[in-house]
Order: sequence, then structure tokens, then C-alpha cells
Amino acid sequence: MLFKRLFFRKPKLSPKKPAVIVISSHVVRGSVGNRAAAFALESLGFPVWSVPTVTLPWHPGHGPGTRIVPPAEAFAAMVDELAGSRWLGEVGAVLIGYFGETAQIEPVARLIEAVRAKNPKAVVLCDPATGDGGRLYQPRKLLDAIAERLLPLADIATPNRFELEFLTGLELADNRELIEAASALGPRTVVVTSAFPMLRGGTGNLLVDDRETMLAEHRLIENAPKGLGDLTAAVFLARILSGATLEKALQSTTATVFELLARTTKRGADELTIETDLDSLKHPMAMVQMRRLGRSVPKQPA
Repeated sequence: MLFKRLFFRKPKLSPKKPAVIVISSHVVRGSVGNRAAAFALESLGFPVWSVPTVTLPWHPGHGPGTRIVPPAEAFAAMVDELAGSRWLGEVGAVLIGYFGETAQIEPVARLIEAVRAKNPKAVVLCDPATGDGGRLYQPRKLLDAIAERLLPLADIATPNRFELEFLTGLELADNRELIEAASALGPRTVVVTSAFPMLRGGTGNLLVDDRETMLAEHRLIENAPKGLGDLTAAVFLARILSGATLEKALQSTTATVFELLARTTKRGADELTIETDLDSLKHPMAMVQMRRLGRSVPKQPA
């Protein structure tokens, strides 16, 4: 009888997490784009519908490689099939990343609208992966299409500082200007990565919301591998879907990315070693400096 009670007891099942549609690039080698975002979300318990917008052998920063963009009609047909699928009710969020061409924007917008019609509470995060370091690596036409068609559909946006400049057409010199630009971007919540640090030798993520504004900072690690923006977007979305407050989501996401980056750099790897550091993804221990900011913020150190 005791044997039956121990081995035939029904296990307690945790609530099923919603599926996330991740729309971004796919690389054969590396941890960027869809590879980074999908792996992080799945490791945190979220089923992923993975939609590749372009396939590459590796991140272009490693050198030239073949670029396979699906034909526009085929891509649109597949995305429309997802929008009409009988499983659409499983979807609780959409994460938008790197696009292969401008023609992909409208089908993705239709998919988001279909998800929202099925599940009005679905969360849409737009990571406008179009530029870095003061330069665009995508056509301006594509950036404009994202701004005009997709940002208005997003609840959350995660541009880096340079993408925010391109999206707003402004030169942003300090965090006060970042806050003003982020407030006017459209989505209710904006996380600006590579924000101006208040700690000397640091960097951070600036969260701007109609309820609060805060900065999460950590030590700057030079020559970081690519994929930090993709990872930040995916982890922040996972924390929000799991019920975290904005402050906790920002703190935990920043700690996770910093910890993974520090461990990757220590190994001398040229790609984020997410698969090796699942504990960092799930339960980060790194300390980050959290600051609550008003609309008037102190200047960063000279």
C-alpha cells in the first residue's frame, strides 16, 4: 500500500506557460538572433514558434557568408498559415527581431493582429535590430517600416541607444534625452540598452515606462560578442510573462546578461555560451546597480 502511495501519486503540474512566436534571423553557428532568443525562452519553460527571416552561416561580424532570405510570397504564405492555425490560442507573446527584407513587415503585422484578436492580453515585444555603434546595418526603408507598422503594435520595445537615435531622428547626448525619446517612441515600456552610465566604467539598461523610469548598471566589458540585444529582449519578455514587476524584470535580465557575458569572456569564446550557463539564465547571481530616475536625471560621469 505504501509503495502505491509513493509511486502512483499524481505529480503536481505547474501551470502551462504560453507559447512565444520569435521572428528573427537564424544562424547555423552562434548564439544570436533566433538561436539566442528561442534557446533562452525554451530554457525558461516557454514553448517557441520559431520564424526565421533570414538564414546565415554565422553572424556577419565574423565575416562574409551566404545570406538566404525566403521568397517574399512563401514567407507571407507561411506567416498567414500561422495566423490562421488552430493552435493560435496557445500564443501569449510575439518577439520581433531582425528582418531579412522590408516585404516581411506586413505579413508579420497581420500575424500580430491575429494573435491579438485571439488573445487580447498577448504581449508584443519589438527589438528593432537594425543598427549599432552609430551605423545602420539594415536599409533605412526597413527601419522606417518597423517604426511605422510594427512599433505601434508593440507593448515593449528594446532598442539600443543608437537605434533609438535612428528611430527618432535625434542625437541623444544623455539619459535625460534618452528618456524623452523613449517616451515618444510609442510602446508603453521601452528598455534602452547601452544607456549612458552613471557609474564610471559602466554601462546599463534604461527602462522608461509611463509609471516609472529606472537604470540598471554594471561594469562595461569591452569587445563583447554579439547577441546581447537578442538575449536581453528574450529574457526580459520571459520575466514579464512570468509575472515579475518591471523593476524585478529589469534587474534580473541585466544580471543574467552581464553574468553570461562575463563568463563567456572569461572562456575567451567568440559567441555567448548560453548553453553552458543555464544557472545564470535561470537564477543569476551577478550584482547590478539599480537607480530610480525622474524626468530630470543626474549627468553621467565625465
